[in-house]
Amino acid sequence: FFFFMLFVVLLEAQDMAVRDHNVEFRSNLYIADSTSGRGQCLKRIRYHGRGYFGIMEKVYCHYFVKLVEGPPPPPEPPKMAVDQAKKYIQHLRSRTIVHIL
Repeated sequence: FFFFMLFVVLLEAQDMAVRDHNVEFRSNLYIADSTSGRGQCLKRIRYHGRGYFGIMEKVYCHYFVKLVEGPPPPPEPPKMAVDQAKKYIQHLRSRTIVHIL
């Protein structure tokens, strides 16, 4: 169900790009950014027997997609653990100590 909703959102974004933002070909778009965010949370009471109750939560979310016209950027090479460790150590060594005499 979730993948179907993403598919529908992408089709709608393509239609909006062609209709409202003067994009010539819908096949010339690629996904530049895709994020999700929290939406409204509605709480309701669900009554059980003998005076007990439960709380139902209806949680919504927002989905944002950014389509960019043009060819997609080349794929990045995979990051190796050794390279990440070297970059982290270089970051640690380049720090400055603030508020020192």
